[in-house]
Amino acid sequence: MTYFDYNASTPLARECLDAVIVAMSEFANPSSTHGSGLMAKRRLITARGEVAEFLGATPQEIIFTSGGTESNHMAILGACAAQPDKKQIVTSAVEHPSNLLLLADLERKGYRVTKLGVDCDGNLNLSDLENAVTEETSLVSLMWANNETGVIFPVGQAAEIAHKNGALFHTDAVQICGKAEVNMKSTAADFLSLSGHKMHAPKGIGVLFVRKKQSLPPVFFGHQERKMRGGTENLPGIAALGVACRILAQGTHWSQTTQLRDYLESEILNRVPSARVNGKNASRVNNTSNICFHGLPSEVIVDKLDQLGIHVSTGAACTAGGNHPSHVLLAMGLGPGAESSVRFSLGRDTSKEDVDHLLGVLPDIIDNMRGKVQ
Repeated sequence: MTYFDYNASTPLARECLDAVIVAMSEFANPSSTHGSGLMAKRRLITARGEVAEFLGATPQEIIFTSGGTESNHMAILGACAAQPDKKQIVTSAVEHPSNLLLLADLERKGYRVTKLGVDCDGNLNLSDLENAVTEETSLVSLMWANNETGVIFPVGQAAEIAHKNGALFHTDAVQICGKAEVNMKSTAADFLSLSGHKMHAPKGIGVLFVRKKQSLPPVFFGHQERKMRGGTENLPGIAALGVACRILAQGTHWSQTTQLRDYLESEILNRVPSARVNGKNASRVNNTSNICFHGLPSEVIVDKLDQLGIHVSTGAACTAGGNHPSHVLLAMGLGPGAESSVRFSLGRDTSKEDVDHLLGVLPDIIDNMRGKVQ
């Protein structure tokens, strides 16, 4: 198998698996006051500290959740509850489905959701944000890096605009954590979401950063997680996520991933002249390449590569299997090209041999498909 779908999920790192096994053997409840419980609590404290250091936060600002979707929902619903008289939420048209579906539900319940557009490269215009945020805005929620194109939003400046108007600011950072430095000391976001399985930790573990001065109503009642998310902690997942943060904070693979992504793009464009990189002129995370093969159905390209053991995707895994073209690419003005685009996302285990294997078969697949279309 040759894997180019790291934005959907990452392989569990060996170090994280080891952490899971050890934590599962320490089966006691971290809230228990006997020796076994205290051992489990120490592991919880260690992991919380590792995540906090990774984010440039304090341990008290780290709330463990079940994943990115829960973290996003906690932040959005909590911000609404914190300012119940403010009925406007500002977001973008290219957010992750987990956010857009929740916001659509809030619209049905009386909220006004303003979705900012993007340009042809997927960039957000901060002037549009300035014009959209008012005294009636309870929350601005913007993803830090797009899951389909990798395009990065200027969340630091966006947070300042939100705060200037008395609004809270949340960022879905699922696709940037582990691919670039994220430092909450220099970014004024009130809330930040991340997901463990995008970072070589297991599925079922995530984090919501909640700035110390903020608080959210509980999702589940209990004393855990600053009383915002009660219930016995998922210690194996938490321990693994702590290890993942410690590994990824080193950034040792970032340069190699960037080089491989750039090599992949340049070679595809050289060998398939009709191909085009979506968001090429925007600032992007180092691992993501979304390429349009105009006029060819992306699902067929994905299937033909899959038959050869090469795994890529058409976009967000959460919308895979649907019959609708990418809302992200449509917002960028691609039109029919939205149905002809394939996402290649690399990771720390991707090698040049993997890229060369893809390059060795993809041009022929495209040529054969174009021959049939013609």
